[in-house]
Amino acid sequence: MTDQQLCLLTVHAHPDDEASKGAGTVAKLGAEGVTSVLVCATGGEEGDILNPAMESDEVRANLHEIRMQELAESVRIIGYDELILLGYRDSGMPETEANANPASFAMADLDEAVGRLVGAIRTHKPQVVVTYDEDQSRYPHPDHIRVHDISVVAFDAAGDPDRYPEAGAPWQPLKLYYSAWSWRRMYAMHQRLLELGLDSPMDEERLKWMEEAMAAPDRITTRVDISEYADIGRRALIAHRTQVDPNNRMWFGLPDDEQRTIHPYDEYILARSLVDTPLPEDDLFAGVRSRVDR
Repeated sequence: MTDQQLCLLTVHAHPDDEASKGAGTVAKLGAEGVTSVLVCATGGEEGDILNPAMESDEVRANLHEIRMQELAESVRIIGYDELILLGYRDSGMPETEANANPASFAMADLDEAVGRLVGAIRTHKPQVVVTYDEDQSRYPHPDHIRVHDISVVAFDAAGDPDRYPEAGAPWQPLKLYYSAWSWRRMYAMHQRLLELGLDSPMDEERLKWMEEAMAAPDRITTRVDISEYADIGRRALIAHRTQVDPNNRMWFGLPDDEQRTIHPYDEYILARSLVDTPLPEDDLFAGVRSRVDR
């Protein structure tokens, strides 16, 4: 493999997922010269308006267009080089009417959806792909589940010349990661709020739920230090004005200088690797950089 630019491709379900999962990593890699591509599966049409300042009939009637504008601003803040929309409609939460919409991601033909992602992989030639964990039991959103399903199939299919020949020349990524959240980050945030005499939005019941819902520490293989980029995710989240209340204490309860010190890592689970690299890692491109002639 020579003369090949390092490239990261992340696959997300909705506008705003790219801001809450791995934004600091993307910004850090961008500063190092790594190309980054965001694949967003849906338009987020079923998202609730969570910011009271944005609640209006006009916003609700134009939610898709507004969320696309928000996504474009978030992409700019994070520093993604390319945005690819797979073009599906938001499926909504389980057992809602939106699940049955034939345009929804949940109703999409799996083979067709995989083909769209394979096309993106072959076009941009990432060595590293980031997607969602297979365990979505604590937040079983159909679109998050579907993102996992198409990503793990596309990872192999992209390199197979017999599959999706219409999608371009084969390209085999080398590493597949699941984005992860350690409950320790939320616990550290809770503790620091209390130490500063501030109210925490988390009680013991909520903390217990998070411990059960988030990735167990022993599953995390890769921890990326984002100390210098810890503000990026919060800035990108604020760009999603319909989805994020800037007064939400979960995301914005701590002052910026305090937030930078609270577990300043993005965390991942290495799901597949075609290169040898010792664990734990501190770089998504560990084992890859030496194979690419920059």
